[in-house]
Amino acid sequence: MNFGLDRLLSDDALRAQLKGRRVALLAHPASVTKDLRHAVDALAACPEITLTAAFGPQHGMKGDLQDNMMESPDYRDPVHGFPVFSLYGEVRRPRDEWMETFDVVLIDLQDLGCRIYTYVTTLLYVLEAAAKHGKSVWVLDRPNPAGRPVEGQTLKPGWESFVGAGPIPMRHGMTMGELGLWFIDQFKLDVDYRVLEMQGWAPEQGPGFGWPLGERAWINPSPNAPNLSMARAYAGTVMLEGTTLSEGRGTTRPLELFGAPDIDARAVIAEMRALAPQWLEGCILRDMWFEPTFHKHVGQLCSGVQIHMDHPAYDHAAFRPWRVQALGFKAIRRLYPDYDLWRDFPYEYAFGKLPIDVINGGQGLREWVDVGATPADLDAATTPDEAAWEETRRPFLLY
Repeated sequence: MNFGLDRLLSDDALRAQLKGRRVALLAHPASVTKDLRHAVDALAACPEITLTAAFGPQHGMKGDLQDNMMESPDYRDPVHGFPVFSLYGEVRRPRDEWMETFDVVLIDLQDLGCRIYTYVTTLLYVLEAAAKHGKSVWVLDRPNPAGRPVEGQTLKPGWESFVGAGPIPMRHGMTMGELGLWFIDQFKLDVDYRVLEMQGWAPEQGPGFGWPLGERAWINPSPNAPNLSMARAYAGTVMLEGTTLSEGRGTTRPLELFGAPDIDARAVIAEMRALAPQWLEGCILRDMWFEPTFHKHVGQLCSGVQIHMDHPAYDHAAFRPWRVQALGFKAIRRLYPDYDLWRDFPYEYAFGKLPIDVINGGQGLREWVDVGATPADLDAATTPDEAAWEETRRPFLLY
């Protein structure tokens, strides 16, 4: 199959449309061709394309910064000489003067299919700036490795943030190109927008179900996104960032597991199975031990739960990562009623709100965990949002 970048590089007619125009590129480490050349170098080698600027999202163009609110500086590309502006530094929206350095911006970002992944919000901010300044936006589309399934509650009004660009559920099931179409419609943007679609993407086809296993190498789009299993689990495990539980940062399997020194993972799994076995379909939970080399509980032996999607029992249609992780929280609350579960710190520049609420785009998940509500209660509050999004997104799907 071909991603959008590959199509541009192989199609003379597409590249000809960029001739004589100043071109900027928004990219990160996973912005590579099928033969693993980075987009910067591949595009710079095209005589029809004049790169005059580049932009890096969260974690930087180089993908070197690990965590929340670790900012990247601007710099000049050491090989090609053009400026590289940081969209996760002093600002997260493009400055007006930056917008004057190009005519068309190519956006080539590997997403994970989760609303909280900040590349989604960066896409919106660039679209808004392009509309303001009369610039063109081309999205060089890439797969959503989490595939088409939808899960989670829709972000509530007033909870917009850098991890909540609009009324989207946690697992949205769209590509970046498709989300751009939805953003333009949702926010009534007047912008010259184009999607260079993928060729051969089959999100319903196993075993990849969104990612072309055996055809393309996996490159980390951010430091703690090391493989397809993480991408599949992320719409649930990202909620751990709002808790005192380790999400596995500082281990080799970040965001595929959770744990802490003061819980009993076997008891947690047993409680999860007793509460809502139907929510655990499609994956296997395994109790294990880990000791983070950095981040939460650094240097402490943690009792943990690993969520396995790399097993023949994996069922893409049945696996619901948001509910799996919610159930983990509920089990801990039931086993340890006074457990200090929720972190309170500035999360992605949303001050004065609990991170777990910022992550979920509202207070509903946390309140469900903390009170005597049942799995059926959470389903009743969430299923209508999921069904509504399935209909909302339908006109914007390209594949």
